[in-house]
Amino acid sequence: MRFEWRREGPADECGQFCRRWISAAGIVSESTARDFEAFAKESDVRGATLVLDSEGGSVLAALALGRAIRRFDMTTAVGKTIPLPSADGGAARATLSPKAQCESMCAFILLGGARRYVPPEARVLVHQIWLGSKSKRALESSYSAEELRLVERDIGSLARYTVEMGAGIELLETALRIPPWEPMYSLSREELRRMQIVTVERLFDEGIPTASMPTGKPESIATTAQAQ
Repeated sequence: MRFEWRREGPADECGQFCRRWISAAGIVSESTARDFEAFAKESDVRGATLVLDSEGGSVLAALALGRAIRRFDMTTAVGKTIPLPSADGGAARATLSPKAQCESMCAFILLGGARRYVPPEARVLVHQIWLGSKSKRALESSYSAEELRLVERDIGSLARYTVEMGAGIELLETALRIPPWEPMYSLSREELRRMQIVTVERLFDEGIPTASMPTGKPESIATTAQAQ
């Protein structure tokens, strides 16, 4: 997963209200939590908005990342960061599209936010955790007692984390019903609210103008990222 500060654009549309957010895109690897901690040391991330676009990855790294996000009192959201062409050699700008997916362990990273937002166009998809090396051939594979112990350990860690983050345990229960050989389950808007995955209904402050997307691009979404 790659972490990058992004500034809203086009600059001539949002002016003094152009916002900044942190783009968090890509697979969660074993080093992701450490990478984020290093990123946080280099810039002030407290209270910032972190926008997720990920297919998931390592269970333990995702939980460590989620706890770090909560420690910094951040807002989490789902969205796709789209870079904009530089204008006259100025600083790079970007916009957010709501048409993004937060899959597997990404849903649990989302819980790390002290405030959490999922736009209606985005999808949060869940399934069972599984041994990564055997997930593609889960039905044909055999499993040792040690491998089963690791899976059960991670399920316990997920349960504790889910409650710790203030979400409903129904999220984990729902995920555990979906084996890796079936399509991931897309949570409905009602489920996102009931499970306390979504805790805020909008992320733009009332009355603050937003930059529009260039023609031909997906519709932009709002964030509570700091105005610059």
